[in-house]
Amino acid sequence: MDLIPDVIEVKALNNYDIYIKFKNGEEKIYNMKEHINTIKYFYRLKDKNYFKRVIPRGDTVEWENGEDVAPENLYFKSVPINEYNGNID
Repeated sequence: MDLIPDVIEVKALNNYDIYIKFKNGEEKIYNMKEHINTIKYFYRLKDKNYFKRVIPRGDTVEWENGEDVAPENLYFKSVPINEYNGNID
């Protein structure tokens, strides 16, 4: 059994949050704001239209120019959906 389940659904939300549904049924929210503001690798994600084009890729998420998040960060540093105060619609 893999430690980190695959991502089966992802959706960009407001405030650079990402809704993630994992293969094991868990639903979580991961915030990209700090990464976008401090790591040059993520500079394209400041464009909200580009940010919205996130897709699932195995055990992580990815954008069309290859930007991705380390799977362990995505899974272990995300917030369970029931603890999220934002809107996922």
